[in-house]
Amino acid sequence: MTDFWLSCGHHLLDRDSGGGLVVTDEFLKVYFARPELAPPPDAGVLERTLHATLLADPRRPVAAQEIAALEDADARENWELMIGFRDHLLRHATLEGAYAALIRGGARTPILFLNQLVHVILRNVLDGCEDPYVLRAAEIMFRPQLVTLHEGSLLAADEETIADHTGHQVSPLVSMMGLPAEAEIDVMTDENAASYWERSDRFDMALDLSGGQRGHAALGEVIAGFVRHMLGVDVDVEPIVEARDVQLAWYVGLDQDGTKIGDLLWNGEPPDEATARRIAALYRLTFRDPAVMIQKVAGEPVYLILAMTADKRLRLKPQNLVTGLPVRHLEAVS
Repeated sequence: MTDFWLSCGHHLLDRDSGGGLVVTDEFLKVYFARPELAPPPDAGVLERTLHATLLADPRRPVAAQEIAALEDADARENWELMIGFRDHLLRHATLEGAYAALIRGGARTPILFLNQLVHVILRNVLDGCEDPYVLRAAEIMFRPQLVTLHEGSLLAADEETIADHTGHQVSPLVSMMGLPAEAEIDVMTDENAASYWERSDRFDMALDLSGGQRGHAALGEVIAGFVRHMLGVDVDVEPIVEARDVQLAWYVGLDQDGTKIGDLLWNGEPPDEATARRIAALYRLTFRDPAVMIQKVAGEPVYLILAMTADKRLRLKPQNLVTGLPVRHLEAVS
């Protein structure tokens, strides 16, 4: 099996009997070693001591007054968030359970932390996957994308990678997306897909999300696996190339704009042409066992709507799949 996404730290985690990810000291130490938490040269003795002791014992209890005593206001804020996040992870048996509790509880959690959890959870879900298209599509679940329409194809590229401009070779995608000449991003094709394995942590391959293309279907496969893992229910996710006579018994917006479009359709108000063009992907989700669904919509398909923002960004919110589907039980992960 070819490994991928080493940067998420999955190799530092244990797994329980049900396949969930279990926090280890090594995994926590990676968080405490992040540059954002490293004391600057002029840091006070209390901040340096806190950082050093947590690197040595990442589960050490930290009282609120200990953080409040730190000399620097920014350091106090960073450590308050980090210790709160660490304590939340340790209160749950698995990372999956911790993630589910965060999004259901509405806790004040930086989006960076949520995306990091989705990253490592999807690494667990996709363990053993040999399809680079599926893995690249999964990146959309935890990394914002910049999209462009080129010759009828809807191409998604990693927003942060584009902003960093760290490449050196000119790629064909540069001119399509108006990128600086030094950006190095290739569109995934059957000819270059195998190169994904050696570059999976660089997030430098764009994906064609056009209806009927492999990327469109691959994202549906990722969604089905994520729902199965997080909610314990089997679903099929069918990509829709063209929606006609759709009756919305239930829908989930996969992002803020997708939710707004779903709201319009739900209220019998077809979106205008400009808004409709912002729909990036549509899916029909069906439950293999309708008995797990809320009774009033049992047996009905659920439509999933992914849309881009007005400035052509995709910011998929996987938490909407955990909280928004009509499942009778929502406590499968703990």
